[in-house]
Amino acid sequence: MPSRGPRICGCGSRVAPGARCPCEVRRDAERKARHDRKRPNSSQRGYGGTWERMAKAFLQRRENRRCKWPGCDQRARHVDHIIPHKGDPALRDDPSNWQGLCAHHHNSAKQRLERRTYKRT
Repeated sequence: MPSRGPRICGCGSRVAPGARCPCEVRRDAERKARHDRKRPNSSQRGYGGTWERMAKAFLQRRENRRCKWPGCDQRARHVDHIIPHKGDPALRDDPSNWQGLCAHHHNSAKQRLERRTYKRT
C-alpha cells in the first residue's frame, strides 16, 4: 500500500508526512503568546478566590467527582460551564450551569466543541 511522501514547507524545508515543520511550530507559539498578552488574567475574568472555593466545593460532592464527558470515567479536575458564560457573572456563578470534566476533556475536546458551536461575536 503506498504511503504519502514528504512535503515541502513554505520555508523550503522537507517535512515528513504527519509532522510539522519547526517554523510552523514557532509561528503557532508566537501567535499564542500574542493572544495571551492581550488576554485578562484569571482574576480579571472573574475567577478569583470566591470562584476557587465554589469550584472546589462543587467537585467534592459525590455526584460531581467523575468526568461528565460521555464514555470517560476519569476524575473531574475542572468545573466547566455547560453554556459558555462569555463574561456574564449570573451565568458564570450558576451551579446548574456547571459540570465536572477531566483535564483532557476540559482543555481540548470541550474547547474545540465550543469553537465550532458558539461563534465569537
